[in-house]
Amino acid sequence: METPTKKTVTPATKAKSTNTKSTKATKAKTTKARSPKVVKSKADSSKKPVKTLSNLFEDSLKDIFWAEKALTKALPKMVKNATSPDLKKAIENHLEETNTQITRLEEIFKLLGKKAVGKKCDAMEGLIEEGQDIMDETAIGSVRDAGIIAASQKIEHYEIATYGTLYAFATALDEDDVSRLLLLTLEEEKNADGKLTEIALAHINIDAADKNK
Repeated sequence: METPTKKTVTPATKAKSTNTKSTKATKAKTTKARSPKVVKSKADSSKKPVKTLSNLFEDSLKDIFWAEKALTKALPKMVKNATSPDLKKAIENHLEETNTQITRLEEIFKLLGKKAVGKKCDAMEGLIEEGQDIMDETAIGSVRDAGIIAASQKIEHYEIATYGTLYAFATALDEDDVSRLLLLTLEEEKNADGKLTEIALAHINIDAADKNK
C-alpha cells in the first residue's frame, strides 16, 4: 500500500497564498467603492408629476408671479448703481411696468379661478444674483452701466420667453381673456428690451470701450 504524500508547505507557499487573498480582498473593496448605492431622495419621490397642460400652465404662472415680485426688489438697486440718466429712466419704467404686470397676473389667476400665489423661480433668482455680482465687481460709470444693461437684457429675454410660452399655452387652452392679458405683457417686455439695446448702442457701449484705451 502506498503511503499518501504529505504536502509540504514552505514559507514561500504561505506568502503566495497570503498575497493572493490580499489581492482578492483589495479587488473586492475596489469594486465596492466603484459601485456606490444610489439613494433616491425623499424630495424626488414626493413630487407629484404634472399631468395636464392646465397644470403646467398654472405652475408656470406661479413661477413668473414670484419672479416679477423678486424684480420689484432688484430693479431699484440697478437704478441706484446706474449713472446714465437714460438707463436710470429705462429701469424705472421697467419697474413701473413690473408692478402693472403683477396686477395683471393677479387678474389672470382670478380669471382661472385660482389663488394668486408664487413659486420660487430658480432661473430668475440666478439672473438677479448675476446682476448683483456685476454691480459688485465693476467700477461705477460706463462699464458698470454696460454690465447693468447686459444683466437687464438677460432678465428681459427670460421674461419674453416665459410670456411667449404662457401666451401659447393660454391660446391652446382657449383662455381668450387670459391670452389677451399675457400678450400685453409680452409686448411690454419686447419694447423694454429694445429700449435697452438702443441705449447701449447710442453711447454706453462706446463710452465703456474707451476705458480700454
